[in-house]
Amino acid sequence: MGKSKPARDRVPAVPRTGEDRIAAAFALRSGAAALMPYVMGGFPDMTTSRAIGEAYAANGADLVELGVPYSDPLADGPVIHAAATAALLAGAKLDGVLEVGAALSQRLPVVLMCYVNLVLARGAERFATALREAGVSGLIVPDLPLHESDEIRRACDTADVALVALVTPTTPADRLAKIVASARGFVYVVSVVGTTGERAALAGDVGDLLTRVREHATVPVALGFGISTPDQAAQAAAAGADGVIVASRLIRAAAEAQDPAAATGALVAGLAAGLIR
Repeated sequence: MGKSKPARDRVPAVPRTGEDRIAAAFALRSGAAALMPYVMGGFPDMTTSRAIGEAYAANGADLVELGVPYSDPLADGPVIHAAATAALLAGAKLDGVLEVGAALSQRLPVVLMCYVNLVLARGAERFATALREAGVSGLIVPDLPLHESDEIRRACDTADVALVALVTPTTPADRLAKIVASARGFVYVVSVVGTTGERAALAGDVGDLLTRVREHATVPVALGFGISTPDQAAQAAAAGADGVIVASRLIRAAAEAQDPAAATGALVAGLAAGLIR
């Protein structure tokens, strides 16, 4: 299906900022959606989480979403919540996760996902500067409301880190337009109401949701929550997503496998193959 991608026309030849690097990663998938798998920093341990991210890069990922473990992850379902708990019990800290991010950023753009209390605890400017120093390209803060985001957005802009905006199926039309207008890097479209987790099928109205978002977007639009199979990833792309985010299925595989990097790398290879069209 034909889709306009205005952001891709403005990608610089040599990416300079986090937003540039994210845009370049989406642009590389001309005619197909970019793949952004999720890894929980510090799960099952810090070294293995880095190996998982490197396996993603080696098997077709275009970007990686790097989660910071948190004790009360409101947007996360049981699989990711359990991984965060295990990582915290193993001693995972923000600085260690940023070291993983710094290593992975040598291979592909890294978008950090964390909750707002972790940003506020360090201070918006110090936090954004730490991301820049680690080579992190973007930041997702799922519990950051638009009306409270100005300080963090300014800090991220100053540090050349893209503050990604999120919208959901229940976001009102006027608010959706404002959120999408504020987006840096890409818009994260949550496909379902509720927390992360594997679903048997994509929501039937996801195409309509993506269309509503694309009416306002000047950056790529990525779909997440509930995508776990190559077929679902391909359906998301066909529905209009510029990018596909997969999380719970990969974290479950990492928890169950004797070799988490090999198991998750194989899954990413299958997802990437499903997105070629």
